[in-house]
Amino acid sequence: MAQTTTTGDAVSRRPIALVTGAATGIGTAVAHALAQAGYDLALSARDARRLEPVVSHSDLSGCATLSLDLDLTDPGSVAAAVEATFERFGRLDVLVNNAGATLRKAALEMTEGEWDEVLDANLKGTFFLTQEVVRRVVGAGERCRIINLASTHGLVGFPNRLAYGVSKAGLAQMTRALAIEWAPLGITVNAIAPGTIATASRLTQLEDPQVRSTMIDRIPLGRFGMPEEIGAAVVYLASPGAGFVTGHVLVIDGGATAV
Repeated sequence: MAQTTTTGDAVSRRPIALVTGAATGIGTAVAHALAQAGYDLALSARDARRLEPVVSHSDLSGCATLSLDLDLTDPGSVAAAVEATFERFGRLDVLVNNAGATLRKAALEMTEGEWDEVLDANLKGTFFLTQEVVRRVVGAGERCRIINLASTHGLVGFPNRLAYGVSKAGLAQMTRALAIEWAPLGITVNAIAPGTIATASRLTQLEDPQVRSTMIDRIPLGRFGMPEEIGAAVVYLASPGAGFVTGHVLVIDGGATAV
C-alpha cells in the first residue's frame, strides 16, 4: 500500500482526520477545509498517487499528511489503511466517509455485478471501515466523530440512479442506527446529504445549457452548491460546537428537497 508523509511529528498533538476519496471534488474540498481548521490528515484514494496535487496544495502546507491507497470493496485494503493511519498518528479524532461509487443506469438494464459494486463500496465497505476505526478508538479509551457523505439521491427518487440512491439511503439509516448505539461511547455519527454540487466532474456533465438551466430551475436558491460549502459543514460537525449533534442527516441542497 502506497503511503506518503509530509511534515509533522510522529504522533501529532493536532486533531487528526481521515478523509476517504480525497483526490477530487468534495473530498478535496473537505481536506482543504479541515487543514485550514487545524487538522492533520490521512487522505485516501484508490491510487494514492492521485493525492499528490492535494497534499502539495498551499492550504495543506501547515499540516502533516498521510496518503493511502484504499479500495473499500477489499477488506484487506480497509484494514491496512486503518492500521497505517493509527501507526502514523497514534489516534483518530474524525472519520469522513466520502469515498464511494456511482452509477447512472436504468433499473431494467442493471447487472448484479454493477449493483454489488455500488453497494459494496458505498455501504458495506464504509461500514466496515467505520467499524475498524471505532474499535481502535474505543480500545484506546478515546472518542471520535463519524461524518458520512450521503446524498439527496437517498432521500427522494431519481430515474436511472437506483443502486446509488439505495446505497445512500442505507448510509443515512446506518448513520442514525450507529448514532444511537455508539452514543454511550461518546461517539457522534452524522451525515451530510449534498444536492447538486459544482465539482469539476459535475460541471462537465452540465455543459449543455438547457440541462444546466433545467437543473438550476429545480433549486429554490437558484444555483448549485459549492464544494467549499460541504467542507464547511464537515468542519462544523467535527467541531466542539456540534458535540450535541448526532444521528442527524444535514441536507445541503439549496432547498431542492423541500419543494
